Amino acid sequence: MRAVLIPLALAGLCQAAHAGDISSAYTDLDWTKDCVTYAQAEGDGEWADLACSGYRGYPVLIAYDDARESLFYGFPPGGDMTSVWESFSDFSSSGARIEWRIETTRDRAVPFAVIHRRTVSNPEDDKKSTDVLLVAKVGQMDARESCTVGLVLATGNPQANDQARKLADEKARTFACGKDRHTAIGNVPAFGRVDN
Repeated sequence: MRAVLIPLALAGLCQAAHAGDISSAYTDLDWTKDCVTYAQAEGDGEWADLACSGYRGYPVLIAYDDARESLFYGFPPGGDMTSVWESFSDFSSSGARIEWRIETTRDRAVPFAVIHRRTVSNPEDDKKSTDVLLVAKVGQMDARESCTVGLVLATGNPQANDQARKLADEKARTFACGKDRHTAIGNVPAFGRVDN
């Protein structure tokens, strides 16, 4: 009996090791080609809401206002992302490439986190900016929450990509948006969340 149980246990461990393999996929984000504006300011103000293509049907939603951006990755609750604003205090812009962290189990690949470079201006010197890798949870069809899990200082940090992937892989799937506090690695610019 014992001789039979050991091979079965080892087979179970091998299957567990293959379940949930994690990899990366990359998509481009170009406001002029990849996005549709579905709401914008008329007259005064300079705000806009955009829906952009993401990874295999998972959208990227952008709320733009006053040279700042709040992004939502994946499926929003009720089709609306305007109830939450997450952004840097200073002017900022999003990078043109998004890294999606994908968990693959058998033939099912699910993006659970993104890593997206953001460039944040320096209010004291417009020639100096800071790059930050934003790590966010991806909103799923059954659990429609996306939020910032962590921020990793990228400027002058050669380990930034590895740190961001580790943060995504370890925290994004279990992160409770609106309850858990995001992690900051390095001296990142001020960042906040406002629930409307």
